[in-house]
Amino acid sequence: MQFFKVSLTGFLFIFLLSSCNNYNKVIKSKDNAYKLKMADEYYAAKKYRVAQQLYEQLYPIYKGTDKFEEIYYRDAYCFYYLEEYKDAENFFKGFLDVFPNSPKAEEVDFMHAVCFYNSSPKEELDQTNTIKSIGLMQSFINAHPGSARIDSANSIIDKCRDKLEQKQYSAADLYYKIGQYRAAALSYADLMNDYPASDKGDVYKLKEVRAYFKFAKLSIPEKQVERYQKVITEYNDFIDKFPDSKLLKEAEDYSKQSQNNIKAIENEQTKTTTQR
Repeated sequence: MQFFKVSLTGFLFIFLLSSCNNYNKVIKSKDNAYKLKMADEYYAAKKYRVAQQLYEQLYPIYKGTDKFEEIYYRDAYCFYYLEEYKDAENFFKGFLDVFPNSPKAEEVDFMHAVCFYNSSPKEELDQTNTIKSIGLMQSFINAHPGSARIDSANSIIDKCRDKLEQKQYSAADLYYKIGQYRAAALSYADLMNDYPASDKGDVYKLKEVRAYFKFAKLSIPEKQVERYQKVITEYNDFIDKFPDSKLLKEAEDYSKQSQNNIKAIENEQTKTTTQR
């Protein structure tokens, strides 16, 4: 067993040394056709870093020839497969600038937008690339209405919008958790306006009603009636928008509590006035 381990280690060392020597041989070769052939072989073998280095060496040699388009195309994909999306995005864009009439232009236009999607970070971070991805995917759809990639583009747009919606939802929830109830209510209302087709619409509306109720409850006495009335108004809007929601009963409870509180406040005011 010990001999096997030593032999295996030795074999791996020899293999790596041989691979390194082969690469050095290719990189130092003056035979550009051979170098291009090897770059394509490395690309096919998914050794994208090596292929990318060779392709870029060949740029000045093949620029202006019929081979340059394929070199540029594969070089862009090398960066993409290496998950270096910023460089890939620049190369895909550059490809479109240099070869606007290429048969590959539609594919590359799509991949340019995909790079922004793949660079989109977690929802709690800055979503600039997510927003750019939506815009570029929509531009792609508009520019290529018959493309077989339309469904994929729409799917990516939906995923990006879901991420933006979730980020906005988390921000609204944070306002509620720290006791900024009016800001929370306004944020939940914004969610409904910004994402009218969301399947969470009734959730947002319930949370808006609840936030306004909390806001009213903590308000100074002079403002409470007006603010409890706002709860009732938003509850009525809930009924109009989501008459079949399973959350309707909970929203109704906040409305009834608000009505009872208004009556109690008005009774107290009447009692105080009478005593005077």
